Amino acid sequence: MSRAFLRDDAEGEMPRRHYGLPARDDPEYDRVAARALLEAARVGETQLAERATGYYWGEPALRPFVEVLRAEAERDRDDRLEQLARRFLA
Repeated sequence: MSRAFLRDDAEGEMPRRHYGLPARDDPEYDRVAARALLEAARVGETQLAERATGYYWGEPALRPFVEVLRAEAERDRDDRLEQLARRFLA
């Protein structure tokens, strides 16, 4: 994972924000986790979101959801989210 997405002082921190994650067995969990990882990267909290979701940046299981988010970001002209989605998929 790129150090660009990690806050150096995040080690040992617990997530400060509520990521809105459903129960782990919810069929929507992976979709919501993908969005949480991208939104956390936007504010420099990737490591905290990884801890909250249980997924690491670039997780192959989340690729289909990130592809959809990338397309939505492109449609909505959210350049930053589109850039983060492309980095996730790289």
